[in-house]
Amino acid sequence: MKLYSFPPSFNARKVHAIAHHLNIPLEVEIVSLPQGDQRQPEFLAINPTGRIPALQDGDFILWESNAIMQYLASQVETSLWPDDAKLRADISRWQCWQLAHWSRGCQPLTYERVVKPMFNLGEPDSQVIEQALASFHREAAVLNAHLSQHDYLVNDQLTLADFSVAMELANATAAQMPLDDYPAIGAWLARMEALPAWQQTAPQMMAQ
Repeated sequence: MKLYSFPPSFNARKVHAIAHHLNIPLEVEIVSLPQGDQRQPEFLAINPTGRIPALQDGDFILWESNAIMQYLASQVETSLWPDDAKLRADISRWQCWQLAHWSRGCQPLTYERVVKPMFNLGEPDSQVIEQALASFHREAAVLNAHLSQHDYLVNDQLTLADFSVAMELANATAAQMPLDDYPAIGAWLARMEALPAWQQTAPQMMAQ
């Protein structure tokens, strides 16, 4: 299987982390976003949206990171994606929440406070940050309340849901996300950061 990836991308890192955790080998082809590789015809033939990651398994092509994570986890027997309809629905629920709601607070903070300075894209937009913080606090309250009662998001065990939701916080310190207000999230994130798969997939340019 070949993964089209760009290491600083949190969406790509989610997939790498799952592959590492499950010991699934992947051939990796780097798609350099700053150089515009994602807009080239060769890559658009793989993913017409021009986004990474994308997975190619023979003649089967799959894009969207959470779908790729589910596909990889389906290759082996794993508690990350258990063979139980209710648990899979619960995992998918959190992954949908991550995409539709959690990312609205986390990703703008990361972009404004980390990506912009890194790639010299201008000054952070204070209005965007203000709106992102409001969204972050609204969703973090829900997440913190859940994690106050559970070690992990689904069935009190590590699943794909934890990787999807936690990866939004991969650069929380540099993005100045107000995690001090949410101790249960902080404790859960520390558990995720201790995982070998999390540590092995930290891109060097984000770690600097």
